[in-house]
Amino acid sequence: MAPLLEYENQVFLDLFHEDGLVIIARGLGIDRILQNFLKLYCDPGNLVLVLNTNTAEEEYLIEQLRSEGVTLLPRIITNEIVSSERYDVYTQGGVLFVTSRILVVDFLTDRIPANLITGILVYKAHKIIESCQEAFILRLYRQKNKQGFIKAFTDNPTAFHTGFCQVERVMRNLFVRKLYLWPRFHISVNGFLEKHKPEVVELHVSMTSSMLAIQASILDIMNACLKELKRYNPALEVEDLSLENAIGKAFDKTIRHYLDPLWHQLGAKTKSLVQDLKILRTLLQYLSQYDCVTFLNLLESMRASEKAFGQNSGWLFLDSSTSMFVHARARVYHVPDSKGIKKLKASNSKEIQDVKKELVLENNPKWEALTRVLKEIEAENKNCDDLGPGRVLICASDDRTCAQLREYIAVGSEALLFRLYNKTFGKDDKATDVWMKSRKFAKPEEDTKSCRIPRSKKTREGPAKKKQNCKKTDLTLTQMMGKVEVEEMVKAEEDNKYQEGSLSQESSVEEPKFEDLQLNLPSDSYYGILKEPLTVIHPLQGCSDSYALTRVLHEVDPRYVVLYDAELSFVRQLEIFRASKCKPLRVYFLIYGGSTEEQRYLTALRKEKEAFEQLIREKASMVIPEEREGRDDTNLDLQRGETPLSNSADTRKAGGQKQKNVQHTIIVDMREFRSELPSLVHRRGIDIEPVTLEVGDYILTPDICVERKSVSDLIGSLNNGRLYTQCVAMSRYYKRPILLIEFDPNKPFSLTSRNSIHQEISVNDITSKITLLTLHFPKLRILWCASPHATAELFEELKQNRSQPDAATAMAITADSETIPESEKYNPGPQDFLLKMPGINAKNCRSIMNHVKNIAELTTLSQEKLSEILGNSNNAKQLYDFIHTSYAEAVSQGKAKRTEEERFTKQTGPIEHNLDA
Repeated sequence: MAPLLEYENQVFLDLFHEDGLVIIARGLGIDRILQNFLKLYCDPGNLVLVLNTNTAEEEYLIEQLRSEGVTLLPRIITNEIVSSERYDVYTQGGVLFVTSRILVVDFLTDRIPANLITGILVYKAHKIIESCQEAFILRLYRQKNKQGFIKAFTDNPTAFHTGFCQVERVMRNLFVRKLYLWPRFHISVNGFLEKHKPEVVELHVSMTSSMLAIQASILDIMNACLKELKRYNPALEVEDLSLENAIGKAFDKTIRHYLDPLWHQLGAKTKSLVQDLKILRTLLQYLSQYDCVTFLNLLESMRASEKAFGQNSGWLFLDSSTSMFVHARARVYHVPDSKGIKKLKASNSKEIQDVKKELVLENNPKWEALTRVLKEIEAENKNCDDLGPGRVLICASDDRTCAQLREYIAVGSEALLFRLYNKTFGKDDKATDVWMKSRKFAKPEEDTKSCRIPRSKKTREGPAKKKQNCKKTDLTLTQMMGKVEVEEMVKAEEDNKYQEGSLSQESSVEEPKFEDLQLNLPSDSYYGILKEPLTVIHPLQGCSDSYALTRVLHEVDPRYVVLYDAELSFVRQLEIFRASKCKPLRVYFLIYGGSTEEQRYLTALRKEKEAFEQLIREKASMVIPEEREGRDDTNLDLQRGETPLSNSADTRKAGGQKQKNVQHTIIVDMREFRSELPSLVHRRGIDIEPVTLEVGDYILTPDICVERKSVSDLIGSLNNGRLYTQCVAMSRYYKRPILLIEFDPNKPFSLTSRNSIHQEISVNDITSKITLLTLHFPKLRILWCASPHATAELFEELKQNRSQPDAATAMAITADSETIPESEKYNPGPQDFLLKMPGINAKNCRSIMNHVKNIAELTTLSQEKLSEILGNSNNAKQLYDFIHTSYAEAVSQGKAKRTEEERFTKQTGPIEHNLDA
């Protein structure tokens, strides 16, 4: 990895000298700065923890440090390292990547030497909200260590653009006082990158008339859907629900943010409009991203799908929708006009079958622009200087686009489109003949079977002149195509041989086979085109490795980069690459002029600029207390609230004397540290003891056991029967079992909507299942909490004036435990069997167990003795008859009873008839 650039060095020094939060523009090398901090602290004398990184990021950072020759590499601590060994790992020092759940448990159990920690590095700091695990870790760290540092990094400024004082809240959770802002327009960043900027060639490709008409139709439909959405939901009159934002990638997240709290109250029309907007955004993406056949296939599948048609909110019936279908089909094929078809109907109906589609298969304008770029690069490499032929990196949006580009460069647009048409809509021999005849006068493409880039006869021009010609050529693309066709009409006879040879190639529906280039690249998502000079196509998104593009960029070391699709972060990454390598780099920027693709790119730029401007204003007016870093006890965020019992006065005693202080403790299952509830409970002054529990999630007292369920977990546990088993275990081993149903604070506090509640018990109804659960377990109590904050407060109230639980006892209780705290002298199996007998219930069950030793002795008791024990003659008779009645007698008694009922019905008539009379 190259050394830090000038502005990166300044960012590093600012953060090194004084702790704080660094917010840098996306793509400006936040990972390079973090890597240098890791390199600095990779020493046994330090103990530095890194938070909020995933596995791919950890492996990439370790790999980069290994390539730089760092001896003591960072280590990753997961659950594979047992708890007894983790203390030794911590004391060995160095940089450690630790999962949040493990680190929380180690802090609570003092398994990590908190006083020896040098500091904590927090990655993706915009995610540190008050109730997250990372904020809990930082609070525990600051309570036990007042000297260590906290340094936070993020490259997502737009995350602070929403909410009230969002950046101040994050800084409060991070315990930092300084805020460092580094936008792209920062004078240091801009000044340095301007000195080393790459040579950029902007190609504003013109969309075809059909594409422009389709785009206008889709935007009209989206605008109509947005108006309908606001009309049905007047409370959604917000600036975010605009047409400009609707074409962006984050629109789905935005609209769900506004509608999720009301989702159960929304009508079918609103939900359908939200789904339609998502479909229309997909159509816009397909229009600019893929070929005409793929786009038409998506449209036709939407219309053919009964589900999509049935749930559609009505936009398929708009005039704009009709126009969209007409122009989409016109890009692929042409059908004779209706007048000709009417004449055929009048003359002979059999001739209608001979009317076939005339294939058009409109080329993607970006493909032609890419061809011209590659020809220019080929010409320059042919006349290359001492540097040798330059390598080429082509970057497109996703894998599908990259695969199409590779096939286009290999076999040409005609073969690609014809293969896609035959594969999608089926083979049509007559349409093929018509299309091939019409292509006789078209210019034959170069023979590209060998995956070679078409060579250009033009020589290289000067950079300034070349830029102007590129823009001019793109603006008059359709005119130049017309001129070429006129010139090639003269050469029609020469082209006939080419057409005959290419017919067999294009009529095949098989995908072409490519020779794989064995490159020294760790990523498996690149597409090789040429070996000499090396030409690689790589997707910008969708890679399993988030650093795949960075790896390919440094491995290929291209002289030419073709941005088939615009990506803001990668554009910045190319600027950093050029400045660090100090080698010539030319970037071809292909974008549809006046399209939604261009608008999305400009909107992303504008939103980032507005986010930084807001952050600059907030920083200027921000009031930060001196004790924010928590290096002393004056920081109120580090103080834990005292429980009411520990600081309460007993008014029944003289003078209201205070009771003896008791530190409250709750035993928490290890798996529960994925949620935010343990953090909130700890903040209320209650100690947490993390252990592995088989029965229950939270043990509040020796008698109270709590099983916590979110709404989704509750539904799943009711469906698979797991909740029944959990309730059996809790009821058996604890006097007061509790089922806690916890809701999302951002969603409504209701299990089901009012309209979906059934009057009768239903197998598929969740309320019916909960009702049956309470009938089967009379001791079970159900608590409903609107949020984790309410749950923490409720736990505190439940613990008042009660003894503290014991961790060893709670861990010893398992599903197969022989010892039962509530009734140690009774086996659970016979006890469950006894409760299933007629006449036995939860009230008289204990009386039976106190008077008889086993089930065998129970069968010897008389009915009078049973009445004496149970205290109820009816229950005693039911139990006695159940024990002493044989199967044959029970069957005969049942038949006699049914016969008596039938005789009574014949004599008196049906009950309904008697009631009516």
